[in-house]
Amino acid sequence: MGISTIFLIVSVAIVLWAIFAYNRFVSLVNRTKEAWSDIEVQLKRRYDLIPNLVSTVKGYARHESSAFENVTKARSAAMGASTAAEHGRAENMLTGALKSLFAVAEAYPDLKANQNFAELQRELSDTENKIQAARRFYNGNVRDLNTAIEQFPGNVIAGAFSFGKMELFDLQGEEEAAAKEPVKVSF
Repeated sequence: MGISTIFLIVSVAIVLWAIFAYNRFVSLVNRTKEAWSDIEVQLKRRYDLIPNLVSTVKGYARHESSAFENVTKARSAAMGASTAAEHGRAENMLTGALKSLFAVAEAYPDLKANQNFAELQRELSDTENKIQAARRFYNGNVRDLNTAIEQFPGNVIAGAFSFGKMELFDLQGEEEAAAKEPVKVSF
């Protein structure tokens, strides 16, 4: 076995490793994008439920306009968010606004007994649980991608092909601890 044969074997091994590493990064990026898409589906479902919830509560509590305006503003901000960090901040605001809306509903016993309101509460609670599950799945994929990008020798391939780290979808802000609690929707 000559030097040229050894050189050829090493070269082929390096090329095969580079192909494998590149394909792994492509797979990690695609899984992370898919996970983000799952979050967006659940957030859209949540955004679609909110106008029905607001209109149901409005029927009983017409003079509580500030709570309705806050929910509407927070919903608009959340729908307009483009990055994971922006979504985290906007979702934090929306969660706080929904909590205040449910606090308003607490003062109206007829509203709490309304079947439509109860169904909307159930759907929103289910959606909140699905959002949490989708967030965990997304953040797990982001963690795997970011770890692969940072570890040697994968960081060489990641740098060569411009694979970049992605942001975790995390709640931020002053009410972070309170916002991590699920929205209480049972009365």
